[in-house]
Amino acid sequence: MNVTMKDRVAIVTGGSKGIGFAVARRFAESGARVAIVARGEKDLAAARTALAKDKLEVRDYVCDVSKAADVSATHEKIARDFGKVDVLVNNAGTSRAMPFETVTDEIWQHDLDLKLFGAIRFSRLVWPGMKERKWGRIINVLNIGAKAPAAASTPTSVSRAAGMALTKAMANEGGAHNILVNAMLVGLIVSDQWVQRHAKTAPDTDFDAYTKNLAKSVPLGRMGTAEEFANMACFLASEQGSYITGTAINVDGGRSPVV
Repeated sequence: MNVTMKDRVAIVTGGSKGIGFAVARRFAESGARVAIVARGEKDLAAARTALAKDKLEVRDYVCDVSKAADVSATHEKIARDFGKVDVLVNNAGTSRAMPFETVTDEIWQHDLDLKLFGAIRFSRLVWPGMKERKWGRIINVLNIGAKAPAAASTPTSVSRAAGMALTKAMANEGGAHNILVNAMLVGLIVSDQWVQRHAKTAPDTDFDAYTKNLAKSVPLGRMGTAEEFANMACFLASEQGSYITGTAINVDGGRSPVV
């Protein structure tokens, strides 16, 4: 099956590293015109340069998606540069997990602004154009805690669960306009976050051994790769995924206790 995104315009938030970078690469390889969005200008430049070495062109935009003004200004720039937006991947955000009683109002607010309202605001801006053209794809990147929140998983599990409800509500409204909205739930995926945690917590341990130990709870016996995640994202964003909407797909090697 030839999965293609030829001439589609895609925005990937959190697109400079890890899962977002892999998704941007896969989209570009499939023919999409890609805008990557992230907070760090240097990280964005590095991502653009890395893709350019493989003759893949993307445009990069500095944006803090937790800030409404940043989202609005960035969407305006992207719309002006590309003329339209066909695909939006709401991927920005890092995991924060701690006991409920330790989460302050400030932490709650920042997590919701980054992970929930960032997705709401970007989706709301691209929605009218998708509706007018009768074609759109929105993917909300969540984690498996959205379905099965563990102890000491707040605030991330709560903001991600809200993202799952948002996904279903948007899918139900978007269906009549051929706007397909799905969620992809991350399990244990090798990414920049895990590289940083390894460096902080187990610098004397081989990284492969470190990830293998983490993956003891995964039926497949290993952590997933960002490229494996990106393959599913590309399918959902393509013409080939044209009858899938309103679902939350676990990309976790079977780790989630909930289907």
